[in-house]
Amino acid sequence: MSNTPFPAAEEEIDLLLRNARLRDELEPYVDESVDIVQSRCMTLAEENEFLESMLAWERAPALPISRWFEPALSLPPPDKLDDDVLSTLLYDTIDRLFSRRIVLQDTDHLSDRQLYTLIYRDILPSWEKKVDLPGNRLSWRCLDDDDADTWLRYYATEQERIQWLENNEGPLPSAESLPFPRNLPGAD
Repeated sequence: MSNTPFPAAEEEIDLLLRNARLRDELEPYVDESVDIVQSRCMTLAEENEFLESMLAWERAPALPISRWFEPALSLPPPDKLDDDVLSTLLYDTIDRLFSRRIVLQDTDHLSDRQLYTLIYRDILPSWEKKVDLPGNRLSWRCLDDDDADTWLRYYATEQERIQWLENNEGPLPSAESLPFPRNLPGAD
């Protein structure tokens, strides 16, 4: 039996005090996103977690992804590598990205060389907020949002394909198996 007569009440007071501190720290960054908290049905613990994530986002530095590593992650140009070396470097780089909670999605339509080139040219130089929170991750979709053909061909479910056809004109590409299936870390 606890010596404290009301442990639940003390926990609630701690949550309220934490909430007040978080809101004070967020004051310089206040915008409509704080109003979202007030309109949602959250427990006080959930609200505090949300406010903590907002504060971490506001305080996080924006850096090129290559500089999320010490030393900075630098890759040789893809056109200087033979296929075997490139594949080895690709999977090592994917593991290193995952170690910083960067997850690659929709990669299975790309050859190893195409994926390596995308990482080299687009991902590593990209400036992103480095939010250091447990459970936080940066998901990088390796399929251009404007590339409906590839999405329909390789990734869309039959239901998504039918829905697309109902809302768009033009021929529907045939569904095909992914040419380069991969089991990448963190992909769900």
